[in-house]
Amino acid sequence: MSMNRRRFIAISAACIASAATAATHRWNGRALGAEVSIELHGGDQSALDAAVTTLLRLERAFSLYDPTSELSHLNDNGQATPSPDMRAILQEADIAHRLTGGLFDPTIQTLWDAAAHGYAADPDTFGWDQVEMDDQVTLAPGQKLTLNGIAQGFITDRVRDVLIDHGLTHALINIGEHLAIGGPFRLGLSDPAQGLVGQRSLMNSAIATSSPGALRLGAASHIMHPAVAPVWSTVSVEAADATRADALSTAMCLMSKDAVWDTARKTGSRVTLVDDEGDVTTIS
Repeated sequence: MSMNRRRFIAISAACIASAATAATHRWNGRALGAEVSIELHGGDQSALDAAVTTLLRLERAFSLYDPTSELSHLNDNGQATPSPDMRAILQEADIAHRLTGGLFDPTIQTLWDAAAHGYAADPDTFGWDQVEMDDQVTLAPGQKLTLNGIAQGFITDRVRDVLIDHGLTHALINIGEHLAIGGPFRLGLSDPAQGLVGQRSLMNSAIATSSPGALRLGAASHIMHPAVAPVWSTVSVEAADATRADALSTAMCLMSKDAVWDTARKTGSRVTLVDDEGDVTTIS
């Protein structure tokens, strides 16, 4: 049985060694299909409560699996007036689409559904350039969106903003993607086949990891594109924001090493690549 992707990413960061002082407030729960946590070094319970409230509110908005979510409403109706949060995440998706030469594309959900249920997808339903955004968001006929390649990072950044507004200067957020306020925080990088392949230290930065082999739909990886197959076993991206790291780590699984290098350079990101033989390359 294939390992759930979010579960793998939780495991891949299990060797976290936080900064020397113990967390004064910590929340552990489930969100976005995985175990998640927020630990504060300083601050008070009100900061933690506000962060958790933000996390759960945004999870409800962006969920594919909640039929009452804002995303489900958009997919079911093909058109919707977006909330400020939905507009903001779709704008971030548009930026990621352009930065990756179109490899990051939320309209992949129609292909994902086809692979999951064993039927041929209509190629006309794929393509972010068919999505219209003005006062409303309008999808092309048959299109559906997924935000799973960016929502974890986006929510992580919003939780960070809440904590900073509450005066936090030292905290670690783990919502599938990891983000440090202050630090340093050390965590391990793992690959589904190779296990632990290295460690990274986060200081006012974020890291996101994608592994095509961590979840499969029959013979297909959960990271898919109609024209390009995954190239790497694992990609980890370090960036100032978790939103950017999340989207890039997804798209870079489909890129050649030269394309990864070019994208890392223009985005100021540090990238760790693990190939199918377990060889590790770091690009910064």
